Amino acid sequence: MNLSSEEIERYARHIVLHGIGGPGQQKLKAARVLVIGAGGLGAPLLQYLAAAGVGSLGIADDDVVSLSNLQRQVIHATGDIGRPKVESAAEAIGRINPHVRVEVHQLRLDASNARKLVAGYDIVADGSDNFGTRYALADACFHEEKPLVTGAVGTFDGSLTTLRPFEKGPDGNPNPTYRCLFPEPPPAGVVPTCAQAGVLGALTGMVGTMMSLEVIREITGFGEGLTGRILLLDAFSMRFETMNYAWDPANPLNGLAAQSAITLQR
Repeated sequence: MNLSSEEIERYARHIVLHGIGGPGQQKLKAARVLVIGAGGLGAPLLQYLAAAGVGSLGIADDDVVSLSNLQRQVIHATGDIGRPKVESAAEAIGRINPHVRVEVHQLRLDASNARKLVAGYDIVADGSDNFGTRYALADACFHEEKPLVTGAVGTFDGSLTTLRPFEKGPDGNPNPTYRCLFPEPPPAGVVPTCAQAGVLGALTGMVGTMMSLEVIREITGFGEGLTGRILLLDAFSMRFETMNYAWDPANPLNGLAAQSAITLQR
């Protein structure tokens, strides 16, 4: 996919960058990325993907902008209060980069619509704020064979990983699923919501921006990805750690029982 002269100037700092260059920028332009959530994580994620020149950005969110969002959801402004977040975010993206095509999905993602939605994209980034959406999305990306970059934040902590469980790792085993990392969602009410516990606004910016970097790395292919690794951020003491995790043979998606069932069906 060729770049116009205006795009060449716009992305000049990428084009001269070892690891991206012209071919990498063309990959970004050709890419279709779906972002779930236009909130604390989705806001910086969308902004940096748009600025980077991702050709098509899908935004899925069913919420409207409220005053309490503005402490961290920086893609929205005071004048957007009461508007659907997908509309506010789409307008902001247009101001950042008119070369980006925005596809708006004003809906709440769940198991009934997730597979159909993710099927139309090359890569998915999860900036949602609840476990039901995270599990439904991760399962859908597994079945549709779409890479998933997923992030989360607590009060002063954040995490980030990439899932490609439809592929095998260097050891010949399948790559881990979301359910290998978190086998079961916690019981309802155990994990406090953002409204109950609070969240550091700048922390969502850090994790959302790192998610955008990971999406760009997945598209262009430079560096070592986070498949099988989870990046942990402690904003209270400003510490970063990376931990390895592996495929769980007991997981219900690509575990031994699931593989046996597929073999029997054949």
